[in-house]
Amino acid sequence: MEDSGKINKMMIILSKATLENVYACFVLANGARMEGIEAEIFFTFFGLEAIHNKKLDHLHIATVGNPAMHMPTLLGGLPGMEALATSMMKKEMERIDMPDVREFLEILTASGVKLWACKLAMDMFHYKEEDMFEDLDGVLTVGDFYKQGSGVGTHMLFI
Repeated sequence: MEDSGKINKMMIILSKATLENVYACFVLANGARMEGIEAEIFFTFFGLEAIHNKKLDHLHIATVGNPAMHMPTLLGGLPGMEALATSMMKKEMERIDMPDVREFLEILTASGVKLWACKLAMDMFHYKEEDMFEDLDGVLTVGDFYKQGSGVGTHMLFI
């Protein structure tokens, strides 16, 4: 098969479940599907919180160590700053009719995006598959995820 340069599949690895990372991942996966490109997301380490049923509705913005916040680290670490930044971001997302995390997961799975949890991280955090979003496609090892991404026109993206 000749490589035409066409993107056939996006394999996105989500390693952190801050609100800004989760939405970046979900928007990219959704955009791929809208363009007719297959998309799969591999949730690893702290990215698992984006699909953990007890945590996915409570994600927040990282205010410390986030240069895009344009505030000194000391200010970002003050009590309540993370909650304030998260609240402001969620209000802006509501204003532009952005779905919340759970609804976005439902949209992604309905469009055909495959959702995979990392086996190593699941074991490390003592999570069980039943703790996760109900439409999770399964738990994979890193090697299995790489096999899922084999083929011409597959791109991997780490977030």
